[in-house]
Amino acid sequence: MGAGAIKKQGGGRGRRRGRAQPMSEINVTPFVDVMLVLLIIFMVAAPLLTVGVPVELPKTAAGALPAEQEEPLTVTVSADGAVQIQTTDVARDQLVTRLRGIAAERASDRVYLRADGKVPYAQVMEVMGALNAGGFSNIGLVTDIGGPALDSPGSE
Repeated sequence: MGAGAIKKQGGGRGRRRGRAQPMSEINVTPFVDVMLVLLIIFMVAAPLLTVGVPVELPKTAAGALPAEQEEPLTVTVSADGAVQIQTTDVARDQLVTRLRGIAAERASDRVYLRADGKVPYAQVMEVMGALNAGGFSNIGLVTDIGGPALDSPGSE
């Protein structure tokens, strides 16, 4: 797999004398093949590793927000009105207290709010108010891509 022998042609009177020398080149093709396979595996597996509570997000035409250095904090409001921080259930009366504790430990004030499309708007705004009171002023609303756009020709 890379080490072979090359015959050295010596100068003789018509006779060939050869002395085998080791080949000093490394074949990197198998290494590159393995690395490309691993890259593909990680590219496919990375989106499956996102932690979250299953909710049916509303669809919108808005684009994605830029990525961050820190793992994003996600607050979820499920269809039954339950609130989770990441995947931990939190009572509504304890939400602001828990958020203040988390905000004190984080460098970023960005938080992503996921709410099921069936949750009333008033409940989503209550959670947004709690996020603001908890110290998070940079709130991103998470939606699915592919919803109606207001500037499309069929919306008039």
